[in-house]
Amino acid sequence: MRHKLRQQQVESKLKDLIAAHHTICVGLIDSENITPREAAKLAATVEKCGAKAILVGGSTGIDQIELDSVVKEIKNTVTSPVILFPGNVTGVAPSADAIFFSCLMNSDNPYFITQAQALGALAIRKYGLETLPMAYIIIGEGGAAGFVGRARGMPPNKPGLVAMYALAAQYFGMRFVYLEAGSGADGKVPAQVIKAVRKAYNGVLIVGGGIKSATDAKAAADSGADIIVMGTMLEAQGFESTLRDICKSVSS
Repeated sequence: MRHKLRQQQVESKLKDLIAAHHTICVGLIDSENITPREAAKLAATVEKCGAKAILVGGSTGIDQIELDSVVKEIKNTVTSPVILFPGNVTGVAPSADAIFFSCLMNSDNPYFITQAQALGALAIRKYGLETLPMAYIIIGEGGAAGFVGRARGMPPNKPGLVAMYALAAQYFGMRFVYLEAGSGADGKVPAQVIKAVRKAYNGVLIVGGGIKSATDAKAAADSGADIIVMGTMLEAQGFESTLRDICKSVSS
């Protein structure tokens, strides 16, 4: 029996939101150290602050049963799309609206380029998840994502090199590129890197890591980012005011 994948509803919705708002903000919830109820409460707050989608995942291994419980609870609480952002094959869960099917383009380990994807592909088909094909590119040190993924971080002062990888991703057929400075990163993706990628790449450009203020987010948006990802900030007390300012700053 053939398993029908869900139509590209989430991808279309994201693109419609980008067209309407210029740049959108999404929240990334690490499901590893949070209960389903806490995750749902956090997601509801993030949505009220202006985020247009909720990503669920993490850089390290997580329990799939717990992950699916988190996703289900979030989906019962928010109206925004809930998208899996897996760091490994354990990041695949049936209840999400879609999954970023990502390739860590600058990893030294083939596992994170094609092998994990192959191992997870049958489960994705079985669950009928909508796939969002994405090139994941680590800039600089890359935090936990760079360490776990064995990435050779792209030099932040070599925007042309990053653009070259993004263009290769486009030719591979990847409709999303994510420039990642890393979870909790001190630095952020430089404006010149975002601009160079935007000039070369014809697709949805996502930027995350190190964005801590409306000024940071606006600079990324003005440089060409379509989606700004906020993750580490959501773990801090009293983040709501800053997140509201960020969401307003990037939306036209």
